[in-house]
Amino acid sequence: MKATKSKVRIAAITMLALGSAFLIFVAALLIRTYTFNPAGKPAASSATSQGITFSANFSLAERGQLLRAFKGALRIATVSRNATDFNSSALEEFRDYLPKVFPAVFASNLVRHEIIANYSHLFTVRGSNGSLQPYILIAHLDVVPVLEEEWEVPPFSAEEHNGYLYGRGTLDDKLSVMGILQGLEFLLERGYKPGRSFYIGLGHDEEVGGNHGARNIATVLQSRGVKLSFLLDEGSAILDGIIPGLEKQAAVIATSEKGYATISLSVTTGTGHSSMPPMESSIGILATAVSKLEKNPMPRMFGQGPERGLFEHLSSQLRFPLNVVMANLWLFAPLVSRMMEKKPSTNSLVRTTTAVTEFHAGIKANVIAPSARATVNFRLHPVHTLEELLHQVQYIISDERVKIEVLEHHPSLPMSSYDDTSFGYQVIKATIGNIFPEAVVTPGLCVASTDTIHYQNLTRELYRFTPMILKQEDLSRIHGVNERISVRNYEEIVQFYFHLIQNSDFLSLPHPRSTSHDL
Repeated sequence: MKATKSKVRIAAITMLALGSAFLIFVAALLIRTYTFNPAGKPAASSATSQGITFSANFSLAERGQLLRAFKGALRIATVSRNATDFNSSALEEFRDYLPKVFPAVFASNLVRHEIIANYSHLFTVRGSNGSLQPYILIAHLDVVPVLEEEWEVPPFSAEEHNGYLYGRGTLDDKLSVMGILQGLEFLLERGYKPGRSFYIGLGHDEEVGGNHGARNIATVLQSRGVKLSFLLDEGSAILDGIIPGLEKQAAVIATSEKGYATISLSVTTGTGHSSMPPMESSIGILATAVSKLEKNPMPRMFGQGPERGLFEHLSSQLRFPLNVVMANLWLFAPLVSRMMEKKPSTNSLVRTTTAVTEFHAGIKANVIAPSARATVNFRLHPVHTLEELLHQVQYIISDERVKIEVLEHHPSLPMSSYDDTSFGYQVIKATIGNIFPEAVVTPGLCVASTDTIHYQNLTRELYRFTPMILKQEDLSRIHGVNERISVRNYEEIVQFYFHLIQNSDFLSLPHPRSTSHDL
């Protein structure tokens, strides 16, 4: 009897200890959640004027002007198919179009305009204070091809329906091209004279690598000994309703971008008449290899790269219990990554993605294909190396008949700073606050490739952000069918660059706005 009571007492003490430990553990999670301050998150300061000389209250006539200029740009089909197949006549038309819609820019004695590599543009805007390090705003003129029959409206018509402008380039990336120049045009018309010099670089072949446009613009600047304070390119946006548990819009400033590797898979076999087929054809062997890659994604790496900062910065804005989860990724990262991999839009943050983009095989309906070739594009998670990727591809396919060849590779870019001493990040953040005061501003990761890669020798502070508002249904429109942007959002984009140019004239950092959305 005494032994039984002793066992019961020990069991009770054990349960009490375990219960106490569990409560302590939960308390620790909650304390961390509500006191968590991720690295790089600046403390809020008292609200101060952003020092803007000119207000972006555009007149009705100016709003009509900016809309007409944008529509005209969208109607020029600057399509790039590959590095040697691009619409040179459209690029020439665009070159002639810009002076017509931005006369103040081209007439100003403060602005120098140069044509680079036949079709790209470099604008140098001279500031009054030569001691201030310049910055650069970049964008690209070219767009991806379209399947016109799938669109509801002609893709280069710039038709307006229900407050939206439809057309290839509305989201990628003529909104930046025209928004930057339109903002500068309105400032010059108002008599603005910048204190800090800056550059505008408009590449013509970003969609096919930027090896002629952006690369040559960067080379020209480097040959002149230019060092930049910061760079701002496309590559991220304002997300509306995309992040689960976040009721506010999230303005994501990408501080890094994924690298990529393009790999060729090829199989060569004998040929012959289709009436006497072999047990396995080159097409069948390659199809099996491709299927294996699609069914076996690369390993999850969430939390090991810059994408961690995005969710940690958002944690205080998320509903319970997501705020607890995101503030404690040291514990919940595996769970979060499994949830995120269910959607393409968030799966890209979790791992290196695998996309089979081309498949070539066969010469005639009754001839066994002697060879087959596929192209696979991998967008590399920042901590994933090419060597690791190739080893995993080889292991997944496990077929020596499939030849693996690297066609192109660019490693992920280093992460730029985003703390309270980072001039470029804080200027961009302050400008977002001017136009979108309720948005949560956070660092993040760009999952695509941009022209930013060519400017690494000019500055370490490389940022990617365009203030276009993206909802879940808009994501498929980028490079897809019925690409569009709201008229109101395009006006906000022009206002953003109008403010950004003025905010960048600060001798030192502007003070962050003291509102609830600041992080």
